[in-house]
Amino acid sequence: MPLLSVAEALRRILAAVEPMPAELIGIEAAHGRILATGLIARLTQPPFDASAMDGYAVRSADLADLPTTLAVIGEAAAGHPFGGSLGPGQAVRIFTGAPVPAGSDAIVIQEQAERDGGTVRIRNGDVDRSHIRHRGLDFSAGTPLLDAGRRLGPREMALAAAMGYGEVSVRRRPRLAVLSTGDELVAPGTTPGVGQIVSSNHLGVAAMAEAAGAAVEFLGIARDLPDSLAAHFAKAGEVDVLLTIGGASVGDHDLVAPVLKAQGMVLSFWKIAMRPGKPLMFGALGRTRILGLPGNPVSALVCTRLFVVPLLRALLGVPPQEAVEANARTTVPLEANGPREHYMRAIQQPGPDGVALVTPVRSQDSSLLSPLAEADCLLVRPAAAPAVPISGLVPILPLDF
Repeated sequence: MPLLSVAEALRRILAAVEPMPAELIGIEAAHGRILATGLIARLTQPPFDASAMDGYAVRSADLADLPTTLAVIGEAAAGHPFGGSLGPGQAVRIFTGAPVPAGSDAIVIQEQAERDGGTVRIRNGDVDRSHIRHRGLDFSAGTPLLDAGRRLGPREMALAAAMGYGEVSVRRRPRLAVLSTGDELVAPGTTPGVGQIVSSNHLGVAAMAEAAGAAVEFLGIARDLPDSLAAHFAKAGEVDVLLTIGGASVGDHDLVAPVLKAQGMVLSFWKIAMRPGKPLMFGALGRTRILGLPGNPVSALVCTRLFVVPLLRALLGVPPQEAVEANARTTVPLEANGPREHYMRAIQQPGPDGVALVTPVRSQDSSLLSPLAEADCLLVRPAAAPAVPISGLVPILPLDF
């Protein structure tokens, strides 16, 4: 099977993807969820003209000649409006957030006023109408404010509640299962024996998938035996996405594809013209999309960023992003690239002209996690790209999203 380009591999992975069904949840539980339907304001905010300051509600006509003395006829506080109306020569003591009384069109801040029993003396100061937050200053009922596909972060949750929503319709989280494979793997916290290593790839892969919106289940570590693989696959049940790590190549111990094919998986591809991450497998078993990630740590995480994250975004109805999101200037010269796209781990920093400066990390070995942890982006070298001098423009893809 020939090597696919990254773009073609992603096209196949995303082909015929339909967003997950919607579910109604309380706004308190909506953090991080994706809106299934847009939200239109049910309320007007603020719902009334409100004072922005502590002071006195007055008629601006009474401030034509200062100083002046006004009769204080009542008080207004947040949640406790003044029920009457101001006439000439009158004022109402008012506090921040209180409704502005009828007849008033200005607020005199308390620093410009001197109270004396039932009167207040306004010493000086310009009439500042910004001390009143007028009804609908923020938004009005009927205004669309949050689109479908929007992630509900802290700001969006607060806005949705203020718009009048106690419940919101969100996409069900895609169920994603992660399986590590390999006789050499032991669980984190276990001291490896001779020829063994700690299984760590699943943690980064799962965390990235969770950040993209998936509900993740770890299936454990399968040994390089058909029966062990089959038993672990059975634990996944009806998931939306199954990720395997390792064992997806063509060596004598790479049994993931044969075992899944025996269960009915239709294989789409298993090699991509990229580095790191060439031995990526993709297929489908019923409604479950299956991606076999390479076993090298960097390869597994880069492939998750490039292919799993866009798949989860599509399942959640989130608008697609460009595969490469920005340009930067390289701080070092780059050699001409070979026939496979190269996703170099790199660090970006602000540049003097507003264009980011990007520097490859100390090693591009796909087995090394510490340089990957230093990186915050991928410097993308297209297939057969020519050499790039210092300060040349190169595309980058942030590792965080």
